[in-house]
Amino acid sequence: MNDIFEMVNALFAGVVPIADFLWDFPTNFEWYSNIPILGQFSLAILLLLGGSFYFTFKFGFVQIKEFKTGIKLLTQKTKAEVGETQLASFLMSMAGRVGAGNIVGVTGAVTIGGPGAIFWMWLSAFVGMATSFGEATLAQIFKEKKGDEYVGGFTFYIQKIWKNKAWVGAGMCILYLMYNMLSIPTHTFHVFSAATAIVNRVVGRVTDVSEPVYYVIAIVIILVIAVLTFGGIKKVVQFSDKAVPVMAVLYIVVVGLLIIVNIGKVPAFISAVFVGAFKPSAIFGGAFGVALAQGLKRGLLSNEAGMGTATQASSIADANHPCEQGFVQAIGVFVDTIIICSLTGFIITAGTIWENPAIDWDTLKADKIGTFLTSVEVLVPGTAMDFLIVIFIALAFGLFAFTTLLCDMTYSEIAANKISENKKFITFVRIMGALFFVPLGTLTVLAGLQLDNLWYVSDLVNVVLIFINIPTLFAGRKIIMKAYKNYKESNGKRFVASEIGIESDVWSEEASSAVERA
Repeated sequence: MNDIFEMVNALFAGVVPIADFLWDFPTNFEWYSNIPILGQFSLAILLLLGGSFYFTFKFGFVQIKEFKTGIKLLTQKTKAEVGETQLASFLMSMAGRVGAGNIVGVTGAVTIGGPGAIFWMWLSAFVGMATSFGEATLAQIFKEKKGDEYVGGFTFYIQKIWKNKAWVGAGMCILYLMYNMLSIPTHTFHVFSAATAIVNRVVGRVTDVSEPVYYVIAIVIILVIAVLTFGGIKKVVQFSDKAVPVMAVLYIVVVGLLIIVNIGKVPAFISAVFVGAFKPSAIFGGAFGVALAQGLKRGLLSNEAGMGTATQASSIADANHPCEQGFVQAIGVFVDTIIICSLTGFIITAGTIWENPAIDWDTLKADKIGTFLTSVEVLVPGTAMDFLIVIFIALAFGLFAFTTLLCDMTYSEIAANKISENKKFITFVRIMGALFFVPLGTLTVLAGLQLDNLWYVSDLVNVVLIFINIPTLFAGRKIIMKAYKNYKESNGKRFVASEIGIESDVWSEEASSAVERA
C-alpha cells in the first residue's frame, strides 16, 4: 500500500512548484518582496483584499446598513416550496465556512504574526462581508430550478457573466470538482485527528495507527459520510440544521467558560491585539508586515469571501429577492471570523505559552493543533473539568472538520449540475467523493502518510479560482448594484429579473405571479 501512495505522491510532484509560485507571486521576486509592507502580499491576497475594499465602498457599506435585515431574515419562520429556507441555506454555508482552519489556521496566524494578526483578521472579515454580499446575490440571481430544488453558485454565474458560454461553465465546474474532491482527504484527515485526540485523552496515552480503534474510526467516517451524501442535498441540509448550531454553541460555550475563569486576562488580550497589530513582539519576528499579512490572509481564507466556494449554499435558498441571501451570507462571514476565529485567538493569546520556560516554543509552534490544545490546558483552572474541556474542544474541532467535509461533498453535487443533471452522473460524483476520496483520506492516516503533493493540486486550483472569481464579481458589479437598488426601491418585494435587464426562468414575471397567487 505504501508503494502505491508513494507513486501517487510522486505523480503530482510537478504541481508543487506551480502552486507555490502562483500563491506566492509576485512575493517570490526579490524586487517586489523588498517593497515595505506591500511586498508581504501575494497577488491572490491582494485580489481578495482589494476586491473586498472596493465592494465595501461600491455597495455603500452594505454590511453595516443591512446587518439588521440579515438577522431579521434568519429569525423569520418560513417554509420553502422549492429549495431551502434562508436559515437552512445559512447553516449549510456555515458548515462549509467554519472548519478546521478556524482553529489550526488562526493558531498558525498568531504563532507566526503574533496577537496583532487578530486585528487584521477582523479588518479582512469586515470588508469581506461586502464581497460575500455580492457573490451571494449573483448566485441567487443566476440560480436554476431542478425538480423541487435550486442549484447554482459561482460555476453558474461565471458562465452567465462571461457571455453565457457553456464551455466556461463546464470548465469552471471541472476545476471546482477537482478542488473539492482533492480537499476531501484533507478534511477527512482533520476529522480523524480530532477523533484520535479524544481517544488518546480517554485512554491516557498516545495510541498507534496499527490499533483496532483507528480502523473503527475509519469505517464510521466512511459509512456516515456515504449515508448522508447519497441522501442528497436535502439530507445534508437536514443534518447541517442540527449539527452546525450544536458545534457552534459547543465551541462558543466552552471557550466562553474559559474566558470567564480567565477574565483577568481579557484586558491583556485586547492590548496584545491592538498593540501587536502595529508593533509586534520580537518573539514573533517584530515585523509589522508579517502580522498584517498573516491576519488578513487567515481572515480571507477562513470566511471564503471572494473565493466563490460558499456560493452554492447561497443558491439553494428560496428567497423573495436575491439580495436577501447577500445580507444573510454577509452575517456568515461575521460569525465565522469576528466571533469564532476571535475565540480561538483569545485562547492562543491568553495562554502565552511562548513565555513558559517549561515549553519548547520553537518546536511546539510547528504543531498547530498541539499549540492550541496546550493553550487550552494552560487556561483550564486545574480542576476535574480540565479533562472534559479538552475533550469538548477536540470534539468541536472534529465537528468543524466533519461539517466542512460533508459540505464539500454537497457543493460538488450542486456544481456538477452545471455539467449534467443526469442522475447517473450525479451518482458518479457522489461515489467519487464518498467512496473514493474519503476512504483515501482514511487510508493515508492508517498508512502513516500524508500525500502532500496530492493536496497541492487543490491548492493550485484554489488560487486559480480566486483569479477568476474576483474579476467576475468586478465584471458583474453593475448587476449586483441594480439588484440592490431594485430591493431598496421596491421595499424587498418579489424580484423580477427583467426589471434590471436580465433573463431568468426562476425570477420571471410568471414565476412571481404564481408565488403571489399561492
